[in-house]
Amino acid sequence: MTESDEAGRSSVVYDIEEKPPLGESVPLAFQHVLAMVLGNIAVPLIIASSLGLATGQTTFLVQMALIVAGVASLVQAYPVGPVGARLPIMMGTSFAFLGTLLLVGEDAGLPAIFGAALVGSLVQIFIGANYERFKPLFPPLVNGIVVMLIGLTLIPTGIDYAAGASAGPGAEGYASLANLGVAALVFFLTLVLNQFFRGILRIASVFFGILVGYLVAVFLGMVEFAPVAQAGWFAVPVPLKYGIAFEPGAILAVAAVYLIVAMETIGNISAIVSETGRTASNQQVRGGLLGDGVMSGIAAVFNAFPNTSFAQNVGLISFTGVASRYIVGIGGVILLVSGFVPKVGAVITTVPDPVLGGGTLILFAQIFTSGLNIVHREVVLTQRNTTIIAAAVSLGLGVTFRPELVQNLPEMVQTLFGSGVVMGGLAALVLNLVVPRQSPVDSPAEGEATAKEADD
Repeated sequence: MTESDEAGRSSVVYDIEEKPPLGESVPLAFQHVLAMVLGNIAVPLIIASSLGLATGQTTFLVQMALIVAGVASLVQAYPVGPVGARLPIMMGTSFAFLGTLLLVGEDAGLPAIFGAALVGSLVQIFIGANYERFKPLFPPLVNGIVVMLIGLTLIPTGIDYAAGASAGPGAEGYASLANLGVAALVFFLTLVLNQFFRGILRIASVFFGILVGYLVAVFLGMVEFAPVAQAGWFAVPVPLKYGIAFEPGAILAVAAVYLIVAMETIGNISAIVSETGRTASNQQVRGGLLGDGVMSGIAAVFNAFPNTSFAQNVGLISFTGVASRYIVGIGGVILLVSGFVPKVGAVITTVPDPVLGGGTLILFAQIFTSGLNIVHREVVLTQRNTTIIAAAVSLGLGVTFRPELVQNLPEMVQTLFGSGVVMGGLAALVLNLVVPRQSPVDSPAEGEATAKEADD
């Protein structure tokens, strides 16, 4: 099938190279920012709190997270040489690293975190630069499983946000009627706009759903404007402000997470391109991995934490049908402005949890359907492949819903295998390598599937 034939099966409203009118582009870019901004700043907030940093230090880390995410998103949309995928990839501080970075920080402080992140980024850069050699490890079967797990494991986070407390069920006000009511309003309004309307109301349905929910939250007194008053007007990046240190143990632990993040990035790129009816090219995946690795290394120099592609924004592309990289470029500019002008970033962060939960919950589920679409389009569901899917998903969801399963393992191992995406992704990768591709119980089509996956 030719690329044009495949693109003809696409349901996107705006393809990768198309530029919507500016009046549509700005709200479309804002909904990308709203989908990822709290996730982007949550990591520096959690690390700063764990290390007992002063308020000024915490604010600076948040500003750097916004600036680096903006630059990284721009690089993915508009590559610099080989770095960047030329795709609508919103970048942000990765949750995948959080547990490991907390352990490193508590043991050796911020300088060791930045040192490990800088050296560890070479792992992802190496995989990206040599992607053709690593490609057999990441066939559509493995990529599809990873994308499905990203979506499935994020759904509990979306539920917690919708209940009004990202910290979880133990938080005050969790699942109050006010929180659930606002989240339900955003959720159903977003669905109605997306399914029963056309034009800007449909493709920017998440933005308008969150906007209406925010206004209702203001009326109900759920929005706290104090952070806006406290924020400054201008911030300037300062390289290596907190120093840098190189601890071998920390570097090894963080490098291992970069390997897993590479799998997530490949899965996200596959899902984005799949929405346009095509298959991701080697150049797109290579550029995306290099973008992740290079920008994570630069992030370490500028006092930010490792960046990667944000899965909820992949879900947004699937939900709205807007795959224009031009939109993500504008989103990157918004993040940059938010970083350099802290008051702008502070306004964005005043959006209450239930408003974001109502808007992002469906996006997380949409990520799962993107993975399902990869499997449907590119994998023959033989007995072998369905068994690998079942085993990987069960292990991934097992540690997600019952993290106590790994509580008796060493701390570093807990951090690695306590992630459902890591556990399930590694299981899929290993099983795909060791389970025979042809067996007596497989259908005759198994050989065709193998050939097809090899071509992909």
